[in-house]
Amino acid sequence: MGLLFWEDGVDHKLQALEAQFRELDFTKENLMQKFEHHSKTLANQAAQDEMWTAVRALKFTSMELNILYSYVIEVLICLHTRVLEKLPDLVRGLPTLASVLRRKVKNERIRVVWDSILEECGLQEGDITALCTFFIAHGNKAEHYTAKARQMYIRDITFLITNMVKNQALQDSLLRAVQVIEKAKAVRTPEEQKSPLKGSIPSIKN
Repeated sequence: MGLLFWEDGVDHKLQALEAQFRELDFTKENLMQKFEHHSKTLANQAAQDEMWTAVRALKFTSMELNILYSYVIEVLICLHTRVLEKLPDLVRGLPTLASVLRRKVKNERIRVVWDSILEECGLQEGDITALCTFFIAHGNKAEHYTAKARQMYIRDITFLITNMVKNQALQDSLLRAVQVIEKAKAVRTPEEQKSPLKGSIPSIKN
């Protein structure tokens, strides 16, 4: 009888300890998740600050800046246009690229379309952050150059970017932007290539 009572007591203690360990594990996991989220937030903020600094530090001539700006704005317009083409019923609700970026966070349908378009273009979210940062920093003073004008002024834009842009993330994003536009230009008809820039200037700030 005493042995059974002792075994029951041990079982209860073990069960109590197991419950405590489970609670501790849950608390630890919860804290770890919060810490990881906080770390990611800080890392994202640091990356954004670094990107902003890199964009502001660019040392291009006015002509070079206009050419880069032209590629950036054409990519942003292209992305916005393709979203509207795939979501025609949401055209009125997505008047700007900023509205797409804002609404995709909570709207799964928009997010799925956005992600598929980025994948088709060979772009990532980090590229969009870099291109939008460039647009915000330089959009107020830069001018759009047509493809013909760009080719006339600078023969090798890739060489310019790789030699002048020191921040690797920004450099990669600008190179991918150029690649997207050059690929699109290669499949367009001669009539389309002569037509002026289509689409409105994307609103990033609002």
